[in-house]
Amino acid sequence: MEEKKSELRKLAEFVHGLEWEQIPEEVRQAVVDRVLDLVSVAAGASDDPMIRRIADTFEQFGGTGKVHVWGCEKTWPLPVAAFLDEMLAHTLELDDVHSGSKTHGSASLIPAAWTCAEYLGKTGKEFLTAVVAGYETVARIGMALGVSAHRNRGWHATSTCGVFGCAAACAKLLELDTEGILSSLGMAGTQSSGVWAFLGDGSNCKVLHTGRAASNGLEAVFLAASGMTGPEHIMEGQDGGLLYAMSDGGDASRISAGLGTEWEILKMDMKPYPCCRSTHCAVDCALALRERIDPEQIREIDISTYLVGYKQCAVSEGCLHPKQPMDAKFSTRYCVAAALLYGRVSMKEFEPQVVMDAKVQTLLEKVKVREDERFTSQYPSHWGCEMEIVMKNGAVFRYEVSDPSGSVVRPLTRKQAMEKAENFLQTAYPEREKVVIGQILNLESAVRMPVLG
Repeated sequence: MEEKKSELRKLAEFVHGLEWEQIPEEVRQAVVDRVLDLVSVAAGASDDPMIRRIADTFEQFGGTGKVHVWGCEKTWPLPVAAFLDEMLAHTLELDDVHSGSKTHGSASLIPAAWTCAEYLGKTGKEFLTAVVAGYETVARIGMALGVSAHRNRGWHATSTCGVFGCAAACAKLLELDTEGILSSLGMAGTQSSGVWAFLGDGSNCKVLHTGRAASNGLEAVFLAASGMTGPEHIMEGQDGGLLYAMSDGGDASRISAGLGTEWEILKMDMKPYPCCRSTHCAVDCALALRERIDPEQIREIDISTYLVGYKQCAVSEGCLHPKQPMDAKFSTRYCVAAALLYGRVSMKEFEPQVVMDAKVQTLLEKVKVREDERFTSQYPSHWGCEMEIVMKNGAVFRYEVSDPSGSVVRPLTRKQAMEKAENFLQTAYPEREKVVIGQILNLESAVRMPVLG
């Protein structure tokens, strides 16, 4: 009797056999759009002071190499370049999200694949094919772990699942066979890490999670190429399998379900606001109600939402009383107050002086957030909430959002997507942003990966 294949082996076989010509046209277009969105928001963070200091430290102690970092003229060793690009990608909190797995897969797998493809001299098609493989991998691992159970144990799925996506994409680029890809995924899993503890005190190490996903994913591939083997049953193994160690048992069948016919890359949310995705439904409510009220006449604001959104953006001290940009980006109270006062939630609203402005600090104290089983039961299929604003004269205004703007059911327009890309690319490539957009949109025909240093 033929032994039943593991879910991870099925995934490895899919990655190994994936060819650009077999990928549906809508998926081909989607992967190009996803790359453009991610590269642009990463480039938009190229002048971030913390990332610059980190780059200087790596240069001092690790030296330079052959691979470029987006928006930087210097070159770095491959693992360092991937590490730096991935931290850039997650800095502005604008990278896309797969709502079904609560993963920002692009922030890790696109930089890992890009730097690897540049180093290897791969074509644009080879790079894009690897990115598709990475997206399908990270989303399916996340869905298998179970979104709520995984998050409620404190794990950061962008990191814990992202390492698998990096391994899949880079193993594809190194042209490993099925066994090599399988071992890469197994070793990625045994290095899976990243927890939400940073929220408790507002530390700024969240970007380390995507950076570590790159380093660990790349190393897993290098080790597999060298002959080291990884555990095939890293997910469902009774002793140490991630479905039990990081969740409540999950559903391993989600890893291979619909492979090659149902494409998770087509189910990506594109973020319009530079803050935690779990605040976006409340921002949408606030912007909708702002047209009908005077923010200065508000008595109180009540928001009901799903458990993960409540726990992530309305419980910690930083969420309740934000004093710095990182706190504010994960504070539903702050994001709602900013939306009501300024009529927008853009990068400017997260500048330190704006965060501490007396008006926004006063208004956010009027915001109360609670978990509502109605929204919890719909999550992660829907990331919704309801807002009720009570005015000083007793008038009550309500608004409900089932799916935030930028989601699959409420997508940004093509014009909005292009404006977002152009706006952030200007930071790293002033007066060249349209050229860079053209290079990315034409990756399919590139005989060699473009250099965006």
